[in-house]
Amino acid sequence: MTMTGSDRPLVGVGVAIVRDGKILLIKRRNEPGKGLWAVPGGKVEYGETLRDAAVREVKEETGLDIVVGPLIWSGESISAHGHLVLIDFLGSVLGGELAASDDAEQALWVDVEKANELALTPTMHDLLAELEEARP
Repeated sequence: MTMTGSDRPLVGVGVAIVRDGKILLIKRRNEPGKGLWAVPGGKVEYGETLRDAAVREVKEETGLDIVVGPLIWSGESISAHGHLVLIDFLGSVLGGELAASDDAEQALWVDVEKANELALTPTMHDLLAELEEARP
C-alpha cells in the first residue's frame, strides 16, 4: 500500500454532539473521507491539546462554539491517505450559528437512529454503536 503524507501516525479528534435525538454531522470536503459523513473534527496541531483541537475543529467546520465532554470512542484508520489515531469526545453547543465551512461541505442535524443510513466514514459506525450503548 502506498501511503501519502506522513510516515508516522497522525492524531485526529472528533466531537459527537447529540441534541434532541439528533447528531451533528458534516459531509467531508477533502480526503480522507471526501464526500462521506462524520462528526466534525480534524487533525491535532503540534503543541495543541486534544480538547483544544476538538473545540477549534468544530468551530472551523460548523461555526459553533462548544464545550468538550468525556471521551466516548477511540480507534484508528489506516488507508492510502495515511494512518490516523482517532479520539472522539462528546460535546455540547454553547452558541454560534451552524454553517458549514473549512473542510465541511455540509453540516446538518441527523436523527441518531438514521445516521447509519448515510454514506459514513468507516469509523463512524463504531462511534454510533458506542453512542447507542451509552444511551440511558
